[in-house]
Amino acid sequence: MPIRILPPDVASQIAAGEVVERPASVVKELVENALDAGADTIIVEAEAGGKRLIRVSDNGWGIPADEVEMAFERHATSKITNILDLDTISTLGFRGEALASIASVSRLSVDTRAQGEHHGTRLVIEGGRVRSREMVGAPQGTVITVENLFFNVPARLKFLKRDTTERGHMGAMLIRYAMAYPHVRFRFIHNRQEQFNTTGSGDLLDVINDAYGGDVAEQMLRVEPVERSLRDDLPSVRVWGYAGDPALSRSNRSQITLFVNGRWIQDSSLGYAVVQAYHTMMMVGRYPVVVLLIDVPPDEVDVNVHPTKAQVRFRRPDVVFSAVQRAVRGTLVEQASTPRIRGQGEIRWGSPQWAARRDRLTQVTGQRLNQLGMDMDMTDPGQHPQHRQPEETAEGTPRRKRDLPMLRVVGQIGGTYIVAEGPDGMYLVDQHAAHERVLYEQFMAEQADDVAVSQDLLEPVVVQLRPDQMALGEENLDKLDRVGLQVCLFGRSAVQVRAVPALVASSDPVEALLAAIGEIEVGDMPTGATAEQQLVARVCKQAAIKAGQVLTFAEMQALIRQLESCAAPKTCPHGRPTILHLSAQQLAKEFGRLGAS
Repeated sequence: MPIRILPPDVASQIAAGEVVERPASVVKELVENALDAGADTIIVEAEAGGKRLIRVSDNGWGIPADEVEMAFERHATSKITNILDLDTISTLGFRGEALASIASVSRLSVDTRAQGEHHGTRLVIEGGRVRSREMVGAPQGTVITVENLFFNVPARLKFLKRDTTERGHMGAMLIRYAMAYPHVRFRFIHNRQEQFNTTGSGDLLDVINDAYGGDVAEQMLRVEPVERSLRDDLPSVRVWGYAGDPALSRSNRSQITLFVNGRWIQDSSLGYAVVQAYHTMMMVGRYPVVVLLIDVPPDEVDVNVHPTKAQVRFRRPDVVFSAVQRAVRGTLVEQASTPRIRGQGEIRWGSPQWAARRDRLTQVTGQRLNQLGMDMDMTDPGQHPQHRQPEETAEGTPRRKRDLPMLRVVGQIGGTYIVAEGPDGMYLVDQHAAHERVLYEQFMAEQADDVAVSQDLLEPVVVQLRPDQMALGEENLDKLDRVGLQVCLFGRSAVQVRAVPALVASSDPVEALLAAIGEIEVGDMPTGATAEQQLVARVCKQAAIKAGQVLTFAEMQALIRQLESCAAPKTCPHGRPTILHLSAQQLAKEFGRLGAS
């Protein structure tokens, strides 16, 4: 359809909003226009995180010469014509606000030639005002260049993040579109350095390989594109894509990627459907890596509910929920690999050769490496000389008051809770939370004394990261180094882990790094803690003894002794309790020893 100004009654029905928040918003809107124009090659160039320059080139249908100026008017669009069209939107764009909003806060130029025209058109706009128009030679398609973004809105410019952060947002957004449109070739160049370049082969797994790396791609299970409908009177829903093997997991939901009719969305209900599909197949607190494309009839989904179009509303959400859950669950049941049986204390590492390297490392690191296994020489069931508090310090000051009484280990319940006896009843200790506290305080003590110890890896481990994770890692190399993770850049989308904190040297370095970056990404620790404390807490959570891990009697004793020596032993670094107390009086009451109540 030709571009036209929407009538006021149609424009008023659109969920309007300022669509240009940061450089990634500009790239998003321009890429969506290119996809709607039928482009199969899209090149995005940026400089200084998109603040200085953003250029999006495509080989789509182009804009007719007599419609170029109108395309930058508010509510000008070729996607819809009346209110009824809002119920059956099949394009990514439809509001007619993006180009006008971008042009109003930048110096913009567009070179375009529509299919069938003999010459192209160049239009230059500054701050929303047309400065010049001329005929130029140009290939079919459109090239839009946005320079000096927010030059006339300094308040908004001030709140943009560092170049690496803005680059990460642009890269993450482009990777999502590359997943949704695997038949389109995407190329992203930042500061004249290529960040990624997809093939446009039409194979989604190729894009996943570019985004997450070969190790992840090898563990992805194909969700076959089958249309599912519970009843004839219900709409059909087509779900396809890839779901990670249950052995592949992450510490947060950030790698559950969902698309509806080619549009990336954030939907907590569908995210929950994916997590439920992995129920009993994945450890509690772990989340899968999933890329799902969901196709529903356009009249069954409302995309006009959010200014950024990142949220949608389904006419029958229960049908979509069920279709997603069934598709993923069926794939897992049919294709999931059988978990390997691992011996006690064996750890799965990021590469097949690590077991041999770990054996050699054990001989070098000794007691440090055995920290996770709590392998400590006990002189008696109640005390250990390394952890018994002296009556007085070297300076003659009184010792710190004990926060926990001396405890005697009785046993373990469910491979998760340690049962101990104290002077006033029974104590239950959460072994994971307790070990988190122990590791955290040892970390922080080393940092306070400036003696934080890193364990060099015998061979560096290469970790493939998503563009947004890569930007976060690059921007926070100093923070990672301060907590003992020595990381260096290794190409455009990978890093090398060369050392890990010695206290968690027996855990997987890949998981330690992803846990730290995940903490930087979500930032969900209690307020007031320093960035380093947040990272340490997340690494400790990943490295600590897990619920369900059976401990020997000596290991339980050692953990209790270490917990007793902590400054704040009653909670883990995240605020969960480490210990519960059932008093002798309460026990006697429950058994009726105190008479009738």
